[in-house]
Amino acid sequence: MSSLGNIFGIHENALLLREQRLKVLSENIANAETPHYKSRDIDYKAAMSASAKQLLNLQKTNTEHIDLRANFKDYEVFRYPVNMSPDGNTVELHHQQSEFGKESGRYIATVQFIENRVGGVRRALRGE
Repeated sequence: MSSLGNIFGIHENALLLREQRLKVLSENIANAETPHYKSRDIDYKAAMSASAKQLLNLQKTNTEHIDLRANFKDYEVFRYPVNMSPDGNTVELHHQQSEFGKESGRYIATVQFIENRVGGVRRALRGE
């Protein structure tokens, strides 16, 4: 395996997971007024644990092998509200907006980490 083959390590999957979670949270926010809509989230800890196991234990040596990226849809869960609305909607807008803001910050931090890795490789290739 090339020394550049695993430059991002688990952080590539972390970025993909954060992107998927932002999508789920934004769908929840968009459906805050939809009757009977059930709020969803992603079990981040379980998804990253499975992703780490895949990354550490498997190697893709043939183009017909299954991709190493985890399917994060498998880790979607329904969120149980503190106060469900009378129409059956389980989205608590203030909670969803708060989680979206926190996840946005985490996404940016992960992107910056990956950018720093790329910058380190560039410096190494230039001999700095």
